[in-house]
Amino acid sequence: MNEDFYQTLKDILRDEQILIEEPLAKHTTFQIGGPAEFLLLPENNHQVAALVKVLCEKNMPFYVIGNGSNLLVSDKGYKGTIIKIGQCMSNIVVREYDGSRYLVQAGSGVLLSKLANKIAEHELTGFEFASGIPGSLGGAVTMNAGAYGGEIKDSIMGATVVDQSGSMMYLNKEDLKLGYRKSIIQEKNYIVLDASFVFEPGNKDDIRNKMDDLNERRRDKQPLEYPSAGSTFKRPEGYFAGKLIMDAGLRGYQVGNAQISEKHCGFVINKGGATAADIMTLITEVRQIVFDKFGVMLEPEVRLLGEF
Repeated sequence: MNEDFYQTLKDILRDEQILIEEPLAKHTTFQIGGPAEFLLLPENNHQVAALVKVLCEKNMPFYVIGNGSNLLVSDKGYKGTIIKIGQCMSNIVVREYDGSRYLVQAGSGVLLSKLANKIAEHELTGFEFASGIPGSLGGAVTMNAGAYGGEIKDSIMGATVVDQSGSMMYLNKEDLKLGYRKSIIQEKNYIVLDASFVFEPGNKDDIRNKMDDLNERRRDKQPLEYPSAGSTFKRPEGYFAGKLIMDAGLRGYQVGNAQISEKHCGFVINKGGATAADIMTLITEVRQIVFDKFGVMLEPEVRLLGEF
């Protein structure tokens, strides 16, 4: 362990916010991944900015995660520092905005399901689509997450981010340049600290019924009973990844304990004890088979971390 770095961290965080050689399998929805040298649990925007500044000054590798829902970590782990923006940064504030609409501000560590439920409690409409997405707000803004006809960009006003030098700034909706699964945040390697949205009041029963319907559809169609990283591949233009995989005869295709879900072919699942190597081999083989059959090269939506 780097004792000098550890002492520097203690100037910013308490002991319980600093985890050493922490298995990342505990922090990803795939439940896969070796240890990180350090895993840090900041509690506010200023701690995140201070950590980024120190890591950059010392030229030390680091990576920021939220709920770990779109991430495959190497079996060897990560030779660097993980900053986890989680439940410690999940505050939600709802207040009147302009007489008819309401402003919702939330920390980037809040789970989308929790945020959607809080918005629904205030009888506001426009965020129902996110109630079943298994991620946190920071990643959702970074990726412009979407489902069932809704996207983050539909209601966002702006976000507070920190750049790679540790400087905080606020970006409005136009500045964020949100597109299909992309944003300026990805291009510039910014880190989302919090975000603000504007919603209009709706009918409480309609909002709840829509959320219940979407969540039921998700349960019926997606393999939620197994660890996964959500949808494994991006939607290729003019096609659906899951249908291409199904039409290629790959439903249930398995490498080790990694499998193409029999319930939804767009998902790679961990059937229990799968390794990152199993997942990567499966993804590679599926991409090649689909390309050979249909001439379409699937692009993984899952991010890779560590040595593969």
